[in-house]
Amino acid sequence: MKTISEVRKEGIQALTKTLGPVDMARFIQSFETGSGDYTKERQEWLPDNLNAIKSDLLEREKKRKTRKQN
Repeated sequence: MKTISEVRKEGIQALTKTLGPVDMARFIQSFETGSGDYTKERQEWLPDNLNAIKSDLLEREKKRKTRKQN
């Protein structure tokens, strides 16, 4: 008997061969409907303006470089 990992791998390979990689991904996503209201909820975690996004990215990059140097 195959493991679930083997079955998944072979299933993905079969779908990719038949549908192609893009439609295989779309097919898989069609089973994961998620929950909640993305449009409403994203306002809770998405910055209000591009300057906030830029500042956050620059700060993350600064921290990443500091960690690499240590």
